[in-house]
Amino acid sequence: MNKIFNPNKNTWSTILKRPTQTVADIEGIVLEVFDEVKEKGDTAVNRYTQKFDLVDLANIEVSKVEIEEAKELVSEELKKAILLAKSNIEAFHNAQKTDKVAIETTDGVSCWQEKRPIQKVGLYIPGGTAPLFSTILMLAVPANIAGCNEIVLCSPPNKEGKINPAILYTADLCGVTKICKVGGIQAIAGMTFGTETISKVYKIFGPGNQFVTVAKQLATKFGVAIDMPAGPSELLVVADDSANAAFVASDLLSQAEHGKDSQVILVSTSKEIIDNVEKEVTKQLNELPRKNIALAAIENSKLIFVENDQDALDLINEYGPEHFIVCVNNEEYYIDNIANAGSVFIGNYTPESAGDYASGTNHTLPTNGYAKQYSGVNLDSFMKSMTFQKISKQGIKNIGNAIEVMAEAEGLQAHKNAVTLRLTNLSEN
Repeated sequence: MNKIFNPNKNTWSTILKRPTQTVADIEGIVLEVFDEVKEKGDTAVNRYTQKFDLVDLANIEVSKVEIEEAKELVSEELKKAILLAKSNIEAFHNAQKTDKVAIETTDGVSCWQEKRPIQKVGLYIPGGTAPLFSTILMLAVPANIAGCNEIVLCSPPNKEGKINPAILYTADLCGVTKICKVGGIQAIAGMTFGTETISKVYKIFGPGNQFVTVAKQLATKFGVAIDMPAGPSELLVVADDSANAAFVASDLLSQAEHGKDSQVILVSTSKEIIDNVEKEVTKQLNELPRKNIALAAIENSKLIFVENDQDALDLINEYGPEHFIVCVNNEEYYIDNIANAGSVFIGNYTPESAGDYASGTNHTLPTNGYAKQYSGVNLDSFMKSMTFQKISKQGIKNIGNAIEVMAEAEGLQAHKNAVTLRLTNLSEN
C-alpha cells in the first residue's frame, strides 16, 4: 500500500483521486448501447448478452419454475441468515415512516404534505464473481414498505444462462414482481426505455461497475431518475493506537475484494498502527480466495499519516467516503463533526460487513465523493413528497391582495387575474 506522511493540503485532491474513468470516457459506448436497445428492444439486449455474458438466451425473464428450482438450491443456513437480515432491514426502514405534515399557514389556508410511492422501480443487482443478493434486501425491502407497484430486477446471467439461486430466492422473498436475466449497460437501457420483456421504470436503483454507473447517470437524460451515482466500492478507516490492527486490515480487505477498481484508505495519527495494519494486510491477503482482485485494489489504496484529529477530519470530509469506520479513542469528535460520508461504523466491533448484510442500515451508498451531496438509499428514496392546499373564502381574502401585488410586479397578469376574479366574486356576493 502507498504510505503518505503529512501531506500538504494542496496535494489532497491528487492523493485522494479515485481510480475511475469519467463519464466522458465511457459515454460514447453507453449511448451506442442505449440507441440500439431503444430501437430494437429485446433483440439488442440479447445481442449484448451474447457479446458480454457469452450466453444465448431463449427467454430473458426468469420463470416461476426457475425460481422454485432456485429455492431448493439455497441451503437452510443461508435462508436463515437472509431472513434475519431481512427482519433487521425491515425494522430499520419501517422506523423511517413519517406522518402527514399539516398546518394552517394563515386563517383559511390549509397546506399539507403526504408521501406517495414511486409506482415503478428498477433494481440492478450485480452478478459475476460476487452475486450481490444482499443488495436485493437493501432495495426490495424498502420498495415494498413504500408501496411500489412494480419492482423489476435485472441481473446478469452466467454462461449457463442462469442467475445465482440466492439472488432468485431473495428476490422472490422480498416481493420482486419481475426478474430479468440482463446485466451491464443493456440492463439499464432496458429499464430506461422498456423492451418487449423488460418493463420501463421511473427510477433505477443499485450499484455496478463504471459502465453501469455511467449508464445510470445518462438514463437521467431520458426521463428516468436514479438513486445516486453508485460505482466501485470504497472504504476509509480512521484509526489510532486504540484500534486493533488485524480488525482494521480485515475491513480494508473486505472492500478491496469487491473489485480491482475499489479503493481503501487508512488515515491515522499513529505511525505504529499504520505499520501494523500494513503487515496485517499482507498476512491476511494471502488467505483470500479473491486475492488477485484485492491485490489490484490495494494498488489504488493509501495509508496516510497526519499529525492530529483536525487534519484527519478535514481530509476525510474532503474525500467523502462511501463507508467510514471510526476506531479511535476520541470517537465522539468524528461522530459529531463528520459531514461527508455515506455510512459510518463506530468502534472496533463494528465491521463494515455488518452494514453490508445484517445490522439493518442500507448498503446502497454514494461513492466517488458523491457523499458530499447525496444520501444513501432509504425509505424516502422510493417515495415522492406531494403537497396539497385548500383555501377557503376567508383564506383567499387574507392572502389574495399579496398574490395580486407580487404577480403584477413579476409582469404575470394572468396570475393576478386568477385571484382578482375570485376576490371580485366574493365582494359581489
